[in-house]
Amino acid sequence: MNIKNAMTIAQKDWLEVRQNKSAMISMMIVPLIFIVFIPLLITLVLPMVSGGVESFTNDPDMQVFFSTMPEAMSRFLQGMDAKQVMIVTTLGYMFAPMFLIVPLMFSTTIAAESFAGEKERKTLEALLYLPISDQELFTGKVMAAGLPAIAVTWMCFFLYTIIVNAIPYASFGRLWFPLPVWWVLIFWVSPALIAVSISLTVMISIKVQTFMGAYQTSSAVVLIVVVFFIGQITGILFLSPLVALVMGVVFWVITAVIGRIAVHSFSRQKLLTN
Repeated sequence: MNIKNAMTIAQKDWLEVRQNKSAMISMMIVPLIFIVFIPLLITLVLPMVSGGVESFTNDPDMQVFFSTMPEAMSRFLQGMDAKQVMIVTTLGYMFAPMFLIVPLMFSTTIAAESFAGEKERKTLEALLYLPISDQELFTGKVMAAGLPAIAVTWMCFFLYTIIVNAIPYASFGRLWFPLPVWWVLIFWVSPALIAVSISLTVMISIKVQTFMGAYQTSSAVVLIVVVFFIGQITGILFLSPLVALVMGVVFWVITAVIGRIAVHSFSRQKLLTN
């Protein structure tokens, strides 16, 4: 396989994604909400609301959450005041699964635009005449979705780290983030989720005719994140580094299965005939 040909396809697809205003807007809004708006709300707005911090820590559901959390988490909260507990609990523990929506949104959007977008733009026929193999074409399109999604996830994580440390620094007097589980989520689980979403989008794009059709269908992967988020806030499942490590293994296995199916089902002729 010629990597240069695959890189050329990836560069072409990324330029086309940048020209899709609806895709770019959706990819910009989600990080702004999760990386900037929510941390500012938790660290600046809620502490200024009268009784906001006390209402959070004294809420019956939160009391259940605190009583059932693993010892390592509760030990980290020892000695903190109510404001610090609220910030660490929401932005450090509860919000961890929701952060995974960022890589999912980017990879799904780019992959849907890269595959199904070719059909919608009527440019798919031209791919048949390129002097490259199906493997090079597939690899290039996967790279077009995967590499930017991973890069953006890491950049968002870096920005999120700065915000949640800098804004409440006067309250903590130290840097408290990232927590151990975040390293596993960002550098192990998120690449696996990106691979799952891209592989799934490839399979869907062969069947559907439009970008929105492929995007909306493959976005169902976000439900996985929602399930983990609900499990976290209800105390049913706490995301420890070990749990996150196992999650990553499961997602990589799923990627291997779905990816194998996607590779065997992918061809330029099938994209055209379906």
